[in-house]
Formats: sequence, C-alpha cells, structure tokens
Amino acid sequence: MLDLSIIIVNYKTPKLILNCLASIHTYTEGIDFEVIVVDNQSGDDSQAVILAQYPTVRWFDMGYNAGFARANNYGIKQAKARTVLLLNSDTLLTDNVLARCVDVLNKQPDVAAVSVLQRGADGQLRPNLYTTFGQMRRAFYILPAGAFFQKWLQRLVPDPQYSDPNQVEWLSGAFLMTRPSTIAQAGGLDESFFMYGEDVEWGYRLGKQGRLLLLRDASFIHLEYGSSEDKQQHVVTHINRFKPQIQVSQLLWVRKQYGIGAYLVLILHYLLMIPIVYAWKIAVNLRDRRLPWADLENQRAFTQQVGIFLRFFWKTLFNRPGFYKV
Repeated sequence: MLDLSIIIVNYKTPKLILNCLASIHTYTEGIDFEVIVVDNQSGDDSQAVILAQYPTVRWFDMGYNAGFARANNYGIKQAKARTVLLLNSDTLLTDNVLARCVDVLNKQPDVAAVSVLQRGADGQLRPNLYTTFGQMRRAFYILPAGAFFQKWLQRLVPDPQYSDPNQVEWLSGAFLMTRPSTIAQAGGLDESFFMYGEDVEWGYRLGKQGRLLLLRDASFIHLEYGSSEDKQQHVVTHINRFKPQIQVSQLLWVRKQYGIGAYLVLILHYLLMIPIVYAWKIAVNLRDRRLPWADLENQRAFTQQVGIFLRFFWKTLFNRPGFYKV
C-alpha cells in the first residue's frame, strides 16, 4: 500500500499546482505517494497543462464549483494510501516534511492529524494563524482596542492548556495529514461549507479521535488566496476583518459547534454594532471639524457585510444542510 495520498483541489490554478508538484517531487524522499487533483470546473486548460508534465497525477472532475469540502471529500474517497494529505494548490515544500508527518502518524497512533507551521512568500513565519477555537471566536467580536477588553474576552472564551506544546485544537486545511481510518470515525468534511471554516469544524470532530499536532520545527510556504476568484487579499480594518465568505462560514461553524445561543449572541453583536460604528465615525468627524457624513465607506461596508450574514440567518439558525456559498 502507498504511504500517502496527496489531495489538491484545483480551481484555475494550473501554474500554482505545477510549482507545488515540483516542490513535492524535489523534496519528498523515503515514502511512496500518489497525487490526486480534484477540479472544481475550472473551464481552462488545467488538466492538459498539469498532466503533460506529471502524467501520473490522478485527475477527477467535480463538474461544478463544489468548493473545498466537497472536492476534498471526493478526493479522499479515491485515495489508495494509508495516510491522506489535504494540500492547497498555492503551497510549496522546502524540505522532506511529508515523510516527517507520515512518520508521526505511523509511530503515534494516538495522533489523529498533523500539520506544520506556515510561512509566507517571503519565507517569514505567519504569526497570526489561529490554533484554538477560542482565538477564532474572540476575533469575531468587534470591541475597542486595549488590554482591558482583550483580557475580558480571554476570560470569557479561554484557550485550552496542553502539556505538549505541539498540540492544538484544529489544523489548517491548507496542509492537513490524517488517516482514512480516522476519517471513517470522525466523518468527512461538512459539505454545507463552501470555503473556509470547514477545517475548523472538522478539527472538532478529528480531535475526538486523538491529538492534533502542529509541528513547530517544520514548515511549508503558503502563498494564500490562490483559488480566490478575486485573487486579492482582503483589506483588513478593525470592523471589517474577514471576507464575507469567511465570516458566513465561521458563523455556520459557531452554530454547529456551540449551538443557537452562541450564534444569536454574535448576530445580535453585529446588529448592535451598526449604529455604534456610524455614531463613532460621525463623532470623530465632528471633532475634526469635518462634515458628519464624510468617509463612511468602512461603515457602509460593515453594514453590507451584516446584510450578507442575514441572508443566511434562518438556514444557519436551524442548521439546515445546504451550500453556504456567498
């Protein structure tokens, strides 16, 4: 049996995948692996371009833009190896990290899944990645900056403490290795998610099967947003922290994992923030002797985002199966 099945979802990123595959073949030694590419109806020459250089790649077409969860679940079903790796198309390996992770899963049966640190295109570690559910939930609340509110949120939504510094609550789906046997017990990715949030929710179920490890002495490069249709990083402001698709998916995760109450608290929080962010900006404008309605683009964008959340309100409230695509 093969040691590893590498599953890559493609959406119009053939050049990124070629670079990714080149890094895999350059640095991976000591294990037998296969590569499975699942295409989300790219409608371009991705298949011809990739198979021309890597004819052993196993190619599958979803027939529509199925998003991350559904495409990866399909790839998992095709896998022939003892372990499977979910790997983003916009990633690069810099050493033999795949064999290292396979070895962890082979030697530590109590480990349900494993990943490694992420570096940006500049090679620098990304320090802002979440590894606990609490970190993600705290980021949803728009409160004034300052130590007081951060400490208050920390007490309200604390993080777990582990004896192993590598243990975390969830792992990024950009690089997540586990076993088909573990997936059989935990279930696959929740297919109501289109993109984002599905790995957080999956981490909760994978964590019930064993420890989740983020190896702090290993890493890969994640270029980010390779399959985003706008291919642009989100301009982050204090009140607009996430893209609408990210926020909708994460609200769905909160509802699924923490229930109706936690979900309603967040929705109420956002609704109450609409008049607050407008009032704050108007007060600043008056203080600076400007027109009260000047430079409210950020506030309007926030209101529009809340409107997008509310389009999914009833479906999310009742946790209805569906396709939560913005």
